Amino acid sequence: MKITAVETLVCHARMRNWVFVKVVTDQPGLIGWGEATLEWHTRGVVGAVQDIAELIVGEDPRRIEHLWQMMFRQHFWHGNGIVRSTAISGIDIALWDIAGKVANMPCSQLWGGPVRDWIRTYCHLGGGKMEDFYETSVEDAKQFGELAQKAVEDGYTAFKSMAVPPTMPIEGLRPVRLAEAAVASMRDAVGDDIDIMVDCHARPSPAMGLRFGKALDPYGLYFFEEPCWPESVDGLATINAALTTPVATGERVTDLADFQELFARRACGICQLDITHCGGLTAARRIAALADAHRIALAPHNPQGPVSTAASLEFGFSQPGYIICETVHNDVPWRNDVVDEGFTIEPEGRLVKPNTRPGLGISINEDAVARHPFEQELPQRVFYRDGSVGDW
Repeated sequence: MKITAVETLVCHARMRNWVFVKVVTDQPGLIGWGEATLEWHTRGVVGAVQDIAELIVGEDPRRIEHLWQMMFRQHFWHGNGIVRSTAISGIDIALWDIAGKVANMPCSQLWGGPVRDWIRTYCHLGGGKMEDFYETSVEDAKQFGELAQKAVEDGYTAFKSMAVPPTMPIEGLRPVRLAEAAVASMRDAVGDDIDIMVDCHARPSPAMGLRFGKALDPYGLYFFEEPCWPESVDGLATINAALTTPVATGERVTDLADFQELFARRACGICQLDITHCGGLTAARRIAALADAHRIALAPHNPQGPVSTAASLEFGFSQPGYIICETVHNDVPWRNDVVDEGFTIEPEGRLVKPNTRPGLGISINEDAVARHPFEQELPQRVFYRDGSVGDW
């Protein structure tokens, strides 16, 4: 059995372009689907997939670890850099899809079989009017309560919001009070039985992240996501130690050694590795084993397309430390036209039952993808009130 081609299909999905990776073999009808979506870097990723494909075309797709080592090591810069790491991830996911199809079983069965009967999912409320807190009032912040109520009406028992606005390295009380008003409105709207997560998007400095975290700690958040830059491991560790709410991070980390540092320094309580960026399912399983050794939970980052979701769910059914899956359910109306999925979702509680099809259990409608070709993503620019550059 040989790989004959590695192809990319780009599908516009508003905020981002989904980049699907198709690995073709010389066995009739045997293909694998992966995903390498990286917003604002679509063309770079497509080019990187084409470059890396030269290393593995003609090889046996069943030798997944061997091919991963080739893709990572057989160029001078190794697998470093988010574009290159994302390209490797997309191909690796497709190889595991092929492995499951060859064995005629779901990928989770290849990794020892399901460790749970269902996976809970959560949705994202967005950031509302919090992008510019100088133009936002406490009354505006209270809109989060309405958004939270709608998520619960849709069946979710957990949701995430960007209730923390972008701030300069040091600010006064105003942004903290707005974030607190937003979270208070959500908690009042849904009560204590619903889990609330707050995503800071790594915008604050460690000092501001700590201030936000302490203000929101009394509201019993499920987790507090990226309260400062992921490169600031000391800052994350300080915040994680100061709060009862666990810090979640890892979506922008791609190297196993960097995860090891995060875990060893207790810089998080929840690991948000991204399967489409960290090196695919092969690397994700290594990171998961490391997290398990440190008793750190897994809640992978997954705002991308349907192949990423299928991969995250298959991974979750095989990992004891996996607690919840991020899902996007209302990004574009053509999502269900593009993909046929093997798993089922219970509307009450938004619980996912295991996929029973081989591999990732999904198929991509290439004609539907072609109806939504690449469109340039809108630039996401943030400036502070003095004109200096902020983090989006």
